[in-house]
Amino acid sequence: MSSLLLAPGSRARRLSKRLTQVAVTLFGLLLLTFFIGRVMPIDPVLAIVGPDADHSTYQQVYQQLGFDQSLLTQFGIYLNNLLHGNLGNALLTGKPVLDDIVRVFPATLELATVAIIVGAGLGIPLGVLAAARRNSVSDYVVRIISLAGYSTPIFWVGMMGLLLFYAWLGWVGGAGRLDLGLDGIVPRRTGLITVDALLAGNGAVFWNALNHLVLPASLLGFHSLAYISRMTRSFMLAQLSQEFIITARVKGLTERQVIWNHAFRNILVQLLTVVALAYGSLLEGAVLIETVFSWPGFGSYLTGSLLLGDMNAVMGCVLLVGVIFVMLNLLSDMLYQLFDPRTKS
Repeated sequence: MSSLLLAPGSRARRLSKRLTQVAVTLFGLLLLTFFIGRVMPIDPVLAIVGPDADHSTYQQVYQQLGFDQSLLTQFGIYLNNLLHGNLGNALLTGKPVLDDIVRVFPATLELATVAIIVGAGLGIPLGVLAAARRNSVSDYVVRIISLAGYSTPIFWVGMMGLLLFYAWLGWVGGAGRLDLGLDGIVPRRTGLITVDALLAGNGAVFWNALNHLVLPASLLGFHSLAYISRMTRSFMLAQLSQEFIITARVKGLTERQVIWNHAFRNILVQLLTVVALAYGSLLEGAVLIETVFSWPGFGSYLTGSLLLGDMNAVMGCVLLVGVIFVMLNLLSDMLYQLFDPRTKS
């Protein structure tokens, strides 16, 4: 039975191979991050005891953190704790890293999800439009939008957005996820404030959270839109120059059928990779936007931990980023088979 399950090409064999690749990737990521973090010229002990601490206090904390042991021993201890679900305590907050990540990650997840919906929802149609009407006014407008999204610093766009839409027009909420008077009213269930507000049936909190979310998510989405529309245009141009497109037109199909049923269908797999990578990058931490909008998310937490030399928190964040990209790749592979059955082989 076991020989049948592990036969070449069997699903179990492919699954075991994929799990092995995932485990090796995450292990390598942790190993590299750990050793690079330990040789960084940042002293986490000094960050804890402060510059005025005496030598005995410094040495005591140094030994408590295990820095008096070899790097291999330290990594072995960290790996053992990790396998038992213990990521250590964060120097920045004094709380377990796992609790900190559970607290901050939903804020970034909510922001990135709305941003990728905006970016992909507008970027893909714009890219198709630009390719279908190459060298027309529409094409030039889309290319200018893409160029603006690429070349404009995201922190500058964020500050200008706050100045225009919040300070001058008053159309959106300001910094943070909620107004101060509404913070803590809705019980935390998922960490996604809009979802928690709906679950609690509190419309005031929902609309206030949405009001705060729309601007940073739209600006992040605009940045993703530039990349996605540009890649979509490039993929579509390659397909529209193929002979089967000429054949479809000669057969009398409408332009809409040629574009969406023939050309666009062939770029779905490539486009899926682009959108998945864009989403992963947003989840990894939209650091600058989170900083401009005082958004208490994953990117802000990771940046603060890096500046402090808090390697427990950094290692936990790196592990989460690795898991995110691995999961997105696995999801992409599954969707490849749905969109293109030839990839099953």
